[in-house]
Amino acid sequence: MHNHPSGDPAPSSADVRMTKEIADIAKPLGITLHDHLIIGKAGHTSLRGLKLI
Repeated sequence: MHNHPSGDPAPSSADVRMTKEIADIAKPLGITLHDHLIIGKAGHTSLRGLKLI
């Protein structure tokens, strides 16, 4: 989870790329990445909810 100081909780391409990299690294270690939340002024975004992970 992290915040976007701009207030827009939409994930950037870097957010999506980094999340996929973390999930790929964690998988062989038996660690499941359940979600990546982005918090903004107008609410939050779940990358799992957007089917990006």
